[in-house]
Amino acid sequence: MDITPLYHNRRPDGALLPQEEAAFSILETLGIDYDRVSSEPADTMEKCAEVSCVLGVPICKNLFLCNRQKTQFYLLAMGPDKPFHTKDLSHQIGSARLSFAPEEALWELLHCTPGSATVLGLINDTEHRVRLLMEREVYEEEYLSCHPCICTSSLKLKTADVLHKLLPYTGHEVTVVDL
Repeated sequence: MDITPLYHNRRPDGALLPQEEAAFSILETLGIDYDRVSSEPADTMEKCAEVSCVLGVPICKNLFLCNRQKTQFYLLAMGPDKPFHTKDLSHQIGSARLSFAPEEALWELLHCTPGSATVLGLINDTEHRVRLLMEREVYEEEYLSCHPCICTSSLKLKTADVLHKLLPYTGHEVTVVDL
């Protein structure tokens, strides 16, 4: 897979998709530093592992979930190699029958396509319909890596900047979970 060199605080060249433009703009507005690489779509964890080698930090596995009635939505940021068991998570957050949310909801709420779900998508959830869940190990790491709402770029961000700058801006809180 072709991956660009590492760029510091530099957007990709050329026109960006609206959701990607919004993600980079909010990072700049909030003064959040980032390192970036671009690649062909890194829409699987195998491809993300290759990108992680260049970024120097593992890309989070971000799962967009919902309850059975599709009335509660969750964005789960977890380590890339952790297995996901709905039973373990359901009990911790008090929501039974978790499943993957439909693609339409991912787009409607976070302006992301499959393979590009990200904490940066919370800037689009102005009605706060998505609850952010972070696996404890991801929450405690110095850096967090994710896509800027499109899986052809990947970012390395300080976790503290996400927690103390981005989330207060979006109005979202994080629930730390153990998986």
